[in-house]
Amino acid sequence: MMRTAMAAAALALSLPTAAHAAEQPAAVPQVLPMGAAVSALPLAVEDRNGYQRTSFKHWNAGDIPADGCNTRAEVLLSEAVEYPEIGPGCALTGGVWWSYYDDTTVTEASKLDIDHMVPLAEAWDSGASSWTAKRREAYANDQGQLSSLVAVTARSNRSKADQDPAEWLPPAPDALCRYGAEWTATKLRWGLAVDGAERERLLDIAADCGGTEVEFTPAP
Repeated sequence: MMRTAMAAAALALSLPTAAHAAEQPAAVPQVLPMGAAVSALPLAVEDRNGYQRTSFKHWNAGDIPADGCNTRAEVLLSEAVEYPEIGPGCALTGGVWWSYYDDTTVTEASKLDIDHMVPLAEAWDSGASSWTAKRREAYANDQGQLSSLVAVTARSNRSKADQDPAEWLPPAPDALCRYGAEWTATKLRWGLAVDGAERERLLDIAADCGGTEVEFTPAP
């Protein structure tokens, strides 16, 4: 898939030189049963004090700046079920996408949002408030893990807003296990905490999703 290729290309660009490879080993993907993954998340009280959406620069030039497409467009291209035509300025025409939150097929890119699996405000609450601006930008444009950014219908993304799983879950019945696993994977990747209600809801989901695994790679 193109998204996998994008991620591989980005990883290749970010790899350390041979002189420093021993000092900066590449992160290794990790896989945990969902219940164990949720239990591995640090528990903390959330604090939204000082949050501004502009603290997370997005969308930037994406993983492949030379392609003329920003992060939003690169995610749309990578997730297309049927590939769109790419016009000047990376304008997308045609194409087909599937929004797993609400089990909906979409044929116009303009009707899709790129959802931050863990919303920017939630990330701020959970630890990102202490990050540098550069790290927050990396988070907001993260294509290094497929679950971090997802193309979904605008209505489902706006229904979700900045709510965590204790407050909102996708309406499609078959989406629950995937959503819980991808939320957990994103928080583990970025070292973000959960609050008590969020943790309990994720554990409830894990209990109903036997065999579901969480795969994540710690962010650089």
